[in-house]
Amino acid sequence: MMQNTNLNSTHDLNRQSWVGSANDHEHFPIQNLPFAVFKRKESKETFRVGVAIGDEIVDLVKLERCKLFNTSIQKSLKVCAQNSLNKFMSMGVDAWSKLRLVLSDGLTKGSPLEKTISSCLIPQSAAEYKLPAQIGDYTDFYTSIHHATNIGKLFRPDNPLLPNYQWLPIGYHGRSSSIDVSGQTFARPTGQTKAPDAAEPSFGPAKRLDYELEVGIFVGKGNEIGERISIDDTDNHIFGLCLLNDWSARDIQAWEYQPLGPFLSKNFATTISPWIVTTEALAPYRTPWHREEGHPQPVSYLESDKNRAQGGFDVELEVLIETQQMRDNNQAPQRLSRSNFKHSYWTVAQMLAHHSVGGCNMQAGDLLGSGTQSGPDISEAGALIELTSGGKNPITLNNGEVRTFLEDGDTIIMKGWCEAVDNQRPRIGFGEVVGTLLSARI
Repeated sequence: MMQNTNLNSTHDLNRQSWVGSANDHEHFPIQNLPFAVFKRKESKETFRVGVAIGDEIVDLVKLERCKLFNTSIQKSLKVCAQNSLNKFMSMGVDAWSKLRLVLSDGLTKGSPLEKTISSCLIPQSAAEYKLPAQIGDYTDFYTSIHHATNIGKLFRPDNPLLPNYQWLPIGYHGRSSSIDVSGQTFARPTGQTKAPDAAEPSFGPAKRLDYELEVGIFVGKGNEIGERISIDDTDNHIFGLCLLNDWSARDIQAWEYQPLGPFLSKNFATTISPWIVTTEALAPYRTPWHREEGHPQPVSYLESDKNRAQGGFDVELEVLIETQQMRDNNQAPQRLSRSNFKHSYWTVAQMLAHHSVGGCNMQAGDLLGSGTQSGPDISEAGALIELTSGGKNPITLNNGEVRTFLEDGDTIIMKGWCEAVDNQRPRIGFGEVVGTLLSARI
């Protein structure tokens, strides 16, 4: 692990919280403090911004009313009374960092603010969530060379990687209106498909429904149209990361994607986790990035010493399936694969630098998808199309059920976390993102 100069007191491994459940928490210790938008379940309350600490949520609206802090912090808390994080995101990295610091100090064991802040806590078990930001635009990238190669081999065995893949971060503009928060249920999509031996396409429900294990990247402060975001300035524009499931209808995709790429095969549903882990919280888990010898090295606007030194993120990623039969028999979900975001061929910084290099104006709340995050081993594949070799090698689950692609009633659970393998960093997590496929509406 590299020496990171961006660490501060909020990352202190020995910092403990007076919120008992936070200490050694699987996802939300005091060193994390991720943001979400929530309200009490089945209440008429308005949605507002909260911060996770252990099993609790700090209600930032209640905290603002306590008038504990200086003017700049009160201003940040005031904008968190809104039903999205967009305004706070647009305030920039200085505002994000200052609020995170006062929250960390106030939640630390021995803080004189304990009594007051404790009155602002709400159990996560009592909360429901909405999208953490109003997503104006959504761009999905294709940054795992292992995924790209595996998919390419299915369709182009002799030439799996297209010539541009190693020169630029490939992406397409997705549909933001069908993105929803964890817990999303959606109907199996319908569309045109064409069997290889058919003379013409047919219309009906997709038969090859898949998930994609991805990381979501939320833009914070934007840029003016015509301006570029340089690769070394991207930390000032990325608010944080979440988990993302890019549901995909593979049979619809195979027929429609040439020449312009995915359309109906992707626009019916995308699910993200409610909690955004800030880039500052992830600072201890930044990793060096490199491009292997023999591969094209990045062109100038995608290259920098900083990106080489700390462009990657060491985030463990896991996919589990829970079928209807598992639920009926009270069986635990089964792991399908486990990978890591550090395998990404392109970094978060490179994605944003490339997206804006032509003058595209990014806005607070814009969402970037990393693309399916598969590792070098098949056990690290981030989609069923890889795990089953395009449906040719079905998976037999522990309860005897067989899957090539998803069946109606299947729930996919994705989890993410940063491990503390060297006892010098705490484990922090993203929680989980859950989505369920329902039958088609026909």
